[in-house]
Amino acid sequence: MEHQIIISSFVLLPLLAFVVSLLLSDKNENSFSRLAFGMVSIHLLLISTYILYWILGGMKPENIRELELYNNGSYQFLLDFYFDKTTAVFLWVGAFVTFLITRYSRFYMHMEEGYKRFFNTLLFFYLAYNLTVLAGNFETLFLGWEMLGISSFLLIAFYRDRYLPVRNAVKVFSIYRIGDIGIILAMWASHHLWHENITFIKLLDEELVSEHLASHGGIGLFIAVSLLIAAAAKSAQLPFSSWLPRAMEGPTPSSAIFYGSLSVHFGVFLLLRTFPFWEHQLTARILIGVVGLLTTLITYPIARVQSTIKTQIAYASIAQIGIMFIEVALGLEVLALVHFAGNAFLRTYQLLVSPSVVAYMIRDQFYHFKPKNITLEDTLPKRLEYSLYLLSIKEWNLDLTLNRWVFSPIKKLGRKLDFLTPRNLLLYFLPVYSFGLFLYFNQDWIPEWLRDYLPGFFGLLGMLMVFKAFSERSYPRLAWMLVMANHFWIALAVSFNETFDYSQTLIYLSGVVVAGAIGYWALDSLRKKEKNSFDLNQYYGHVYEYPKLSLVFLLSALGVMGFPISPTFIGVDLIFSHIHEDQYILASFDAISFIFGGIALIRIYARLFLGPHVKNYHPTALKSS
Repeated sequence: MEHQIIISSFVLLPLLAFVVSLLLSDKNENSFSRLAFGMVSIHLLLISTYILYWILGGMKPENIRELELYNNGSYQFLLDFYFDKTTAVFLWVGAFVTFLITRYSRFYMHMEEGYKRFFNTLLFFYLAYNLTVLAGNFETLFLGWEMLGISSFLLIAFYRDRYLPVRNAVKVFSIYRIGDIGIILAMWASHHLWHENITFIKLLDEELVSEHLASHGGIGLFIAVSLLIAAAAKSAQLPFSSWLPRAMEGPTPSSAIFYGSLSVHFGVFLLLRTFPFWEHQLTARILIGVVGLLTTLITYPIARVQSTIKTQIAYASIAQIGIMFIEVALGLEVLALVHFAGNAFLRTYQLLVSPSVVAYMIRDQFYHFKPKNITLEDTLPKRLEYSLYLLSIKEWNLDLTLNRWVFSPIKKLGRKLDFLTPRNLLLYFLPVYSFGLFLYFNQDWIPEWLRDYLPGFFGLLGMLMVFKAFSERSYPRLAWMLVMANHFWIALAVSFNETFDYSQTLIYLSGVVVAGAIGYWALDSLRKKEKNSFDLNQYYGHVYEYPKLSLVFLLSALGVMGFPISPTFIGVDLIFSHIHEDQYILASFDAISFIFGGIALIRIYARLFLGPHVKNYHPTALKSS
């Protein structure tokens, strides 16, 4: 019982501090900065004491079934906490680094516009960090994983009146969401492999894991590859490495805590947490090791030639994390944990002193310039040396490659659906959806050979609507309605699989309908006030004049995308549990729709409410600032 109370407090204490920070006035900087620093200090002391007590007690893994959010007999959504050596290391390093950053930020961010907003977001991130690290099953981990994604977006876009921070925040959030496809598909396949919401402590039972993988080797490899995709995206491994330097647009403290020390290592954490599952899958271990090796070989020379200190640190950190991937693939768990702690402390220090180092090096080079000695690269053939230099200075075109092969094809496909205007959406969507409902209630009329294809077909229609929303430039309300419509298509597609209680569909769609209606009202209100600056062709910065409307719309967008503030979050996992284990196409369609729908919604928010203000009588930053 005492373990349950203490471990639960590791999440409840940051949650309490975050809620209180929202209620404090933004006129007094000391109030919420002292609250944040005091909470983190107590948290660090509590964690250090408990870890010492746990070590003296024999370091036995602890699993706590914390809270049952939903249970219909065949499906259970459970918040589950788990504490082992991986949790202990990540928890203590996170608490200590956050302690340093909070102390540093009290003075670094002094008199900064948005001082309170920074500490609100910092506390929200710390809550998400602890929830993810303590997660005892995939559902709890995904809860914290999603919270980390949105807190990343908010911290990168902290300077929301500037072009580059907002643009890069959307880019980083988009890559994070692509990685989330791996988590969602891993959760779906895991339900069918174990026929339950498996807890991580059960994965320590080698006999149980071997027994299931022996008869379901294909599903096991699918889960391992899905986890690798999620880990690679979160830790900026190939082919997702280009997002980390772009994330440095936020304040230096957020760069240090997020992209230097803590958040960027969550890919390593995910692999360590699920290691007992895939450790006997040779193919998975080889893939993880190869991804880490290629990332290290490519990003190390990139770091050597960068002209900005934050970019150098970013790519150097990516290279080190690539080595951690290799260590995990080789089964060197303890070495990977030590490596994580060392890299986290080093990058935090480098980023926090980077402004002073830049100033020092400018003066030093001015007065004491000396040409560099011959390096290892100078011993290579000149053609090879120059080729490597040019590729590294261009960052191997990683950003361009990702846009060309992922985002551009989806935008092109979405533009093929330009006939879907707001008027045509009602003309086409309602009749076709009504026909789908008619078929659902009269399935005896459907030929047997056709019935198996209907779920995939309806899932495809929903995905196409999301692609249209993702590429939409003229009508924000249309993009909003298309994302909402996608959820209805998903519910219809899965309904054809089997007969299940309509209350499950209601749980899934209730959050979409309520949040969707509020979000549509917010968009319509903004359109009436700003008719000449209400499209998605640029960033308009309307948060400057409509901060409350901006907040309402952001919360609505989070509700529609299935963020953990509405029943839709549980509903998404509930709906996926009804997708059969052989329906990989339907699961992929639904996962892609869920992910790109979230990107489309954040893109609407960013373009309408963030960025330089469109009205020239307000001070705005240059695009290059």
